[in-house]
Amino acid sequence: MKVLANDGISQSGIDALTKDGFEVLTTTVAQEQLANYINENNIVVLLVRSATTVRKDLIDACPSLKIIGRGGVGMDNIDVAYAREKGLHVINTPAASSHSVAELVFGHLYGLARFLHNSNREMPLEGDSNFKGLKKAYAKGTELKGKTLGVLGFGRIGQATAKVALGAGMKVVAFDPFIEKVNLELDFFDGQKVNFDIKTISKEEVLKQADFLTLHVPAQDGYVIGEAEFKLMKDGAILVNAARGGVVDELALVKAIESGKIARAALDVFEKEPKPEMGLLMNPSLSLTPHTGAATNEAQDRIGTELAQQISSILL
Repeated sequence: MKVLANDGISQSGIDALTKDGFEVLTTTVAQEQLANYINENNIVVLLVRSATTVRKDLIDACPSLKIIGRGGVGMDNIDVAYAREKGLHVINTPAASSHSVAELVFGHLYGLARFLHNSNREMPLEGDSNFKGLKKAYAKGTELKGKTLGVLGFGRIGQATAKVALGAGMKVVAFDPFIEKVNLELDFFDGQKVNFDIKTISKEEVLKQADFLTLHVPAQDGYVIGEAEFKLMKDGAILVNAARGGVVDELALVKAIESGKIARAALDVFEKEPKPEMGLLMNPSLSLTPHTGAATNEAQDRIGTELAQQISSILL
């Protein structure tokens, strides 16, 4: 049986599938040629990340497909309900990349708190001619320890991010419409463990209390954070969106930054991927990454292995 990993898969995933007798193809096929390729090669399993979409027309055109797999959490690029109606299995890896995303969030948070995103741009240009000026410009950083992290969306990734925050000495407040209380267990290098009980509160209270705000919500019809939400937040708060493009109103974010309501922000995802607005790319108050939240070697190994296990359990 043939597996097409159209957006790639880790070697660990390939090895696990090959061991179980699958033939793994890693050719990247253009979206418009995908149906023909699947049919010509009798593909049984299609694996994607975020680059490839699997809509009704592709599902209808490919009767050989038995499994559609998403290497990651969100499946908004797949018509999941329709695929399942047609008898296909739709799988993903919701837990595999949680810690990787959490670490990226904190990479942005630490960088924004200490102006690293600006300093790294300016030092190569002016470090030898304006050292004292740059030192003065970036001398008003802030510590994360003792501050409050607001988490919107308290599923696996939100909880993983909260664990990093607790380890950094932050207070965590969280909102999730489906979760009332979570027990978080922090594991340390020497086998010690510490447990924290976090009770979720209202979205409005999270916005009011947060010094730093991170979003971990699925794609949805409207904005989760827009003009009204920015008004509720503390003056000078810092925001990170490593969830989905379209959950933050980017125009309202820029306005909030310009007014001083929001000090700085980080975006790993954008409303217009893969071509973000130039106004965002050039904004000195934004720390930007190209949707790399889950892009660590460790996460990709876990994703590949987990997908392989699910595929084998379904088809063998």
